[in-house]
Amino acid sequence: MMIESPKNSHIYPDYSSLNKPQINKLGLLQPLGNFVDNVQIKNSHLAHIICRIIPCCCPFERDIYLLGLTVHIPALCKLNPLYNEFVSLRFRALSYLADVCGEDISKYICGDEESR
Repeated sequence: MMIESPKNSHIYPDYSSLNKPQINKLGLLQPLGNFVDNVQIKNSHLAHIICRIIPCCCPFERDIYLLGLTVHIPALCKLNPLYNEFVSLRFRALSYLADVCGEDISKYICGDEESR
């Protein structure tokens, strides 16, 4: 969802849905999930570290061709109970680098390996 600024014609993305409270599905991991949600990105060094540590796509998802059959291994990252929190943290780091620092974040985007 995009929000149009009333002062000018710039369109800003609406990140408010990222901060909606979720149903307590983390159980014992809820304090760790809250900690990850509350990490503040305040400098570019931390943002770069987060973007390097948290991969943009699951490294295990792939298709295996065996004896003429194709076996698809699904993204195992979604089994991680803190998946949404880590993806949100990575997104905030990317947004900080692009919006506040004005850096090119294309090297951290999946599927962009061919253009590098």
